[in-house]
Amino acid sequence: MNKLLYKEDTYKIIGICMEVHNELGKGFSEVVYGDALEIEFIDNNISYTREKKFNINYKGNILAHQYKSDFIIDDKIVLEIKAIQCLTSAHTKQTLNYLAVSKLKIGLLINFGEDSLKYNRVIL
Repeated sequence: MNKLLYKEDTYKIIGICMEVHNELGKGFSEVVYGDALEIEFIDNNISYTREKKFNINYKGNILAHQYKSDFIIDDKIVLEIKAIQCLTSAHTKQTLNYLAVSKLKIGLLINFGEDSLKYNRVIL
């Protein structure tokens, strides 16, 4: 049986996202959910960085534009949040790109824009 990477941490983060969704519902912009998550992370003593920027290396050159992840949790989990009608494979690919540039192994892709919270574990 495979052991899930950071199982307890990811379940806790998903639970916090569910709490935010239960409280706010759908319909707000992504930044509002991010603000609410910040409050929950502080209240739950979860270490995070919001909108962390990552350089992109192209053939040994750092590109002028950077990737900016929504949250990095405990320096080990990428948390990408959306507030859209439904998640697509493009959103998963975006999260995979964040994992690649951050050198982290696991990401959570969360959508607050549906009737119930939707989430995907994304593994690099």
